[in-house]
Amino acid sequence: MPESDVRSLDANVLGPFDAIIMAIAGSAPAYSIAASTAVLVGAVGLMGPAALLWCGIPMFGIAWAFAYLGRTQVNAGASYAWVARAIHPFFGYIAGWALLVSATLFMVAGSLPAGSVTLGLISNHLANNTLWVTIVGGIWFTLMAVMVMIGIRITARVQWIMSSIEIAILLVFAVLAIIHAAIGGKIPFSWSWFGFAGFKGLSGFAAGALVAAFYYWGWDVSANLNEETQNASRTPGQGGLWGVLIVFLLFQVFTIATNVTLPGKVIEANSANVLSVLGQAIWPGVGGRLLTFAVMLSTIATLETTLIQVTRSLFAMGRDRTLPVGFARVHPVWRTPWVASVVVGLISLVLFVTSNFVGSVSTIMTDAINAIGLQIAIYYGLAGISVVLAYRRLLFQNFANFIFVGLWPFIGAVFMFWILVEVVGTLSGTTLWVGFGSMVLGLIPLVIYWVRGSDYFQQKPLETVGEAVDAV
Repeated sequence: MPESDVRSLDANVLGPFDAIIMAIAGSAPAYSIAASTAVLVGAVGLMGPAALLWCGIPMFGIAWAFAYLGRTQVNAGASYAWVARAIHPFFGYIAGWALLVSATLFMVAGSLPAGSVTLGLISNHLANNTLWVTIVGGIWFTLMAVMVMIGIRITARVQWIMSSIEIAILLVFAVLAIIHAAIGGKIPFSWSWFGFAGFKGLSGFAAGALVAAFYYWGWDVSANLNEETQNASRTPGQGGLWGVLIVFLLFQVFTIATNVTLPGKVIEANSANVLSVLGQAIWPGVGGRLLTFAVMLSTIATLETTLIQVTRSLFAMGRDRTLPVGFARVHPVWRTPWVASVVVGLISLVLFVTSNFVGSVSTIMTDAINAIGLQIAIYYGLAGISVVLAYRRLLFQNFANFIFVGLWPFIGAVFMFWILVEVVGTLSGTTLWVGFGSMVLGLIPLVIYWVRGSDYFQQKPLETVGEAVDAV
């Protein structure tokens, strides 16, 4: 490939607030609540708040890991690059591949509610029509793919608009939900929802934690945008930390509100968009449509951030010659990895259209969420281990280092790997085939490019970070 086709991305475009907005949009609070609540309730019943709390604590550890790993190297591949230097290139590649396949699965699963919730604003009948859902979902996905391809500047502006409206609606309904729960809740609030007694053993807790990991997943898109962000070694990490905190609070409020307001049968019957039913119960006549609109914006926004993660990861892997070098092509005007955008867009669109005609909506969503959860656990866990190894000389320098660079990320990593091991025996064959089968496929290009002598696989490991660590 001619050197003129290999250019840098558009540097210093995103600021601190952009990084936070991207992290929030990546976790997609409205979409995650709407699409995942039924799966979470099916796994743990009323113990959803506990699953989100006890998964959220180690998830903060992984966010700290990303924040400090970002200081060691600015690279659009994020965990793909950091894990390779801290542990070994093999594990770095696995981390990168896990992100690629989990994000691709999500784009397939995420386009489905994008179509259904949009049509739900017009007609419930159309929202349940597979053909129309596929068409509208495909249109939204295509629009977002084009947006991501034509530049990070316009992408960031659109993201600001969509996410700001979404968050504003959620905050209003968070207040209304608290008021409604206090005066008209069907089930009394219980602090036991935050404990462990309600889980069916460790396997039951692990099943809930796997779904909870899917709720949070996506905040790390800010890390994949580091080459395009101001103060690239620090701002993306700060954005990720704030993003996790904000979505954690939103998830808790709405999960508690769902427990108090909606019976289990209602949640199961409305598995595709529980948030709409909750909104209708809180504010009859208007609430359902407003929250459906928020879900639509959230779904579209997170499709956009997921496309960003995939294309930036492919760009980094193509640049390193661990995948076809064409993925590293940067458009001369848009300054985006346009080849990666086109390829990912076409593959995801084909998979999305195909999947809509092979199973029910609830089955597709449940299998996809669980499969993605397995892959999330892999690359988040590797990042948690990597930061401990990268900063091992400084861990006992002071108490803050020990907690934020050592213990907390390590606990996050152990938690992620524990989930992975614990739930394997409880998942369906389809989920396991999709989750692990897609990971095994990644070994093919890994072997090919390793044998070809890619410099990525020859790099020397990062001995250790020797500079002082201050607050993020």
